[in-house]
Amino acid sequence: MEVPMNSAQSGAHFPVQHRSVSLEIKGTKTDIVISTYEDTFLVIVTQIGCMGTILAAKKDESVFSDPTYNVSVLFGKRDEPLLLACARQLIEHIRYTIFIL
Repeated sequence: MEVPMNSAQSGAHFPVQHRSVSLEIKGTKTDIVISTYEDTFLVIVTQIGCMGTILAAKKDESVFSDPTYNVSVLFGKRDEPLLLACARQLIEHIRYTIFIL
């Protein structure tokens, strides 16, 4: 996903590097914040202006096989497979493309 620089804010002066952007997806305003830590990404996506379900997605790598991705619900809706699928797609995309900062 290409984000035009005029629609994104970069957090160069904040202690945690982050980027935030507001997009319109299928007619709905969507806010995205991506924060980078030493070994972790925090991705927040909302269309309601606050956080709802919180998911953890982890990439497990092995020397002998392709990486596997584990997604689990930490807080919120546990019976929503679409949320798990979206989180899995995000972590797989981050594997190939580091598009932040």
